[in-house]
Amino acid sequence: MRRPLCTVLPGWVDHYRHMNLAYYLVAFDIATDALWPDLGLGDGFRDRGLGTFAAESWQAYNREVTEGAPLAFDSEVLSFDAKRLLCRHTMFHAAEGWQAAENEVLYLCVDLTARRVGAWPDDVLSRLEKRATGAAAKRLALKR
Repeated sequence: MRRPLCTVLPGWVDHYRHMNLAYYLVAFDIATDALWPDLGLGDGFRDRGLGTFAAESWQAYNREVTEGAPLAFDSEVLSFDAKRLLCRHTMFHAAEGWQAAENEVLYLCVDLTARRVGAWPDDVLSRLEKRATGAAAKRLALKR
């Protein structure tokens, strides 16, 4: 079984008694935060005056999760270029193992001072190169 990263909280559940669609994005963002350190992103990246902004996302809901469900994620770097990064997160019920949802996100490297898109530093490019699977995205692309 996969290790749980978060649990469906009472405030995440809607009137149908399953996780509201908005909180799927919250859970996927938690998965992003867990992935970032391995890629040289996150807090240390921000300390360098750089950040990652999501430019586009796509979600697919495969099976409902309910309050208290432990959630685990597989996160994958699909592809990247000098300024963009395309990732996929797959959400699982951590105790039972079935897939609940998936998410693709196109991230941009942003110079936080200028608030403009900029290039990934060389050390981050090296990490992305090592992690990129080259797997096909289901809905998004690096370029439109």
